[in-house]
Amino acid sequence: MTDALAWRRKFGVIAPSTNTIVEPDFYRMAVPGVTAHFGRIHIRDQNMGDDDGMARLLEQIRAEIVAACERVLTCDPEYMVMGMSAETFWGGVEGNRQFVKQIHDVTGLRVATGAEACRRALHLFGARRIGVLTPYQPVGDENVIRFFGELGFEVVAIKGLRCPTAVSIAHVTEDELRAGLLEVDSAEVDVLLQCGTNLSMVRLADEAERWLGKPVIAINAATWWMALRDNGIQDRIEGAGALLREH
Repeated sequence: MTDALAWRRKFGVIAPSTNTIVEPDFYRMAVPGVTAHFGRIHIRDQNMGDDDGMARLLEQIRAEIVAACERVLTCDPEYMVMGMSAETFWGGVEGNRQFVKQIHDVTGLRVATGAEACRRALHLFGARRIGVLTPYQPVGDENVIRFFGELGFEVVAIKGLRCPTAVSIAHVTEDELRAGLLEVDSAEVDVLLQCGTNLSMVRLADEAERWLGKPVIAINAATWWMALRDNGIQDRIEGAGALLREH
């Protein structure tokens, strides 16, 4: 039988236990008949103040992600959405492919990742040169550059905010995000892209498109867009950027 509220689609979402932004972001972009149900990856050590700290954070994610998937499967979702982004860029294109395969092997379901959503969005906008804003340490930015470079995109500029902990990513203000966008923008840049699902960027990205005159992709909006469109749901959403408003 069809779920009373998820009469169109029921999504299982995986996110770190430290993430306080992606869940409310997905709720604010909700459409009738689609529900999102979160499985949390237990993060015991949220310190990511240097490259080693970020590596340890990803090790925790890898150790816990299967259990998180198994928990969310108990609500019988029909599609999986990754509410985290760093791991989807790690190891470049092949790393993302292996990550998707792992989730599919565990769940038997199709999977939306931030990395793949951004790839689709950049192709849709006809972008070749991008500016990128992240909360990551240098090792994270290196993997972002690698992923897009392997796809043929040129990362003209990247700004890593180097947030000290996983929770502190959600503390970054709109003023800091706005300054970061301006820092990576230039006449050479076709599209601006934000990584890191715990950065609160969806509303600002929508506004920034107006004053920058180019697409600004917030990764939570892109991932949600991919999930909806993969499932044949074409609803247009205002206030979350051109992807969901126009495509």
